[in-house]
Amino acid sequence: VQLQASGGGSVQAGGSLRLSCAASGRTFSSYVMGWFRQAPGKEREFVASITRGGGSMTYADSLKGRFTISRDNAENTVFLQMNSLRPEDTAVYYCAAREGALRAASVTAYDYWGQGTQVTVSS
Repeated sequence: VQLQASGGGSVQAGGSLRLSCAASGRTFSSYVMGWFRQAPGKEREFVASITRGGGSMTYADSLKGRFTISRDNAENTVFLQMNSLRPEDTAVYYCAAREGALRAASVTAYDYWGQGTQVTVSS
């Protein structure tokens, strides 16, 4: 599967962005999908994941209540709605696909990665 992330940009603190990740190739609904982010000088970290049917989501504890992951299997797209953005949310955001049925928060659990989209939040 090929993944293409989009929707990043520059916003002020308190603003919102909606990231999209379009998939092509194998059947999108057969993958658990995840979002990760990587700030300069830091390791890539888990943001959120969603099961194949979209019925269950997992979030990094620090992001609960501000970020929402969703998917549209008919459109082969996964989304990340980000609200109340903070400067510390500044990072490159990556979408990823995992074969199998279980959600996962580890970078190594995901099999396919998109190219990343930059999110910059200014104070």
